Amino acid sequence: MKIYTLHSKQNLPISLDEAWEFLSNPKNLKVITPEYMGFKTLSGDDREMFPGQIIQYIVTPVLGIPMKWVTEITHVKDKKYFVDEQRFGPYDLWHHKHFLKEIAGGVEMEDIVDYKVPMGIIGQLVHPFLVKPKLNEIFEFRRKKLIELFGEFKG
Repeated sequence: MKIYTLHSKQNLPISLDEAWEFLSNPKNLKVITPEYMGFKTLSGDDREMFPGQIIQYIVTPVLGIPMKWVTEITHVKDKKYFVDEQRFGPYDLWHHKHFLKEIAGGVEMEDIVDYKVPMGIIGQLVHPFLVKPKLNEIFEFRRKKLIELFGEFKG
């Protein structure tokens, strides 16, 4: 069983409060997801994030095929971190840790995603040229969108 890790860091020129308010609000996921993903929240984004929160989405990650994705917010520490875990969706495992840290001139946002692709050895074979590039593309879109929304970090 191969578990992959995606690690991403980005500095934003905003306050910790602003970063937390935006990033911990499930309604903003659509804003930082590429349009072609067809991202739509079905339920669970109607209140402030809390441990045990179930959020249901429709997303089209591959070949335009819509798929239901259900995540649970398992851990929340106000203005420090939150964790979402897939309960149902395209991965055999999806564990996404979001960390925020105040730095000089803004905030550092760090993501660590541990994931396992489905379909055993076939999934592992397609990972390098299908899954990994797609995840990198999505996170790069998010990086650019956050710069568009909040400006470039000058440090």
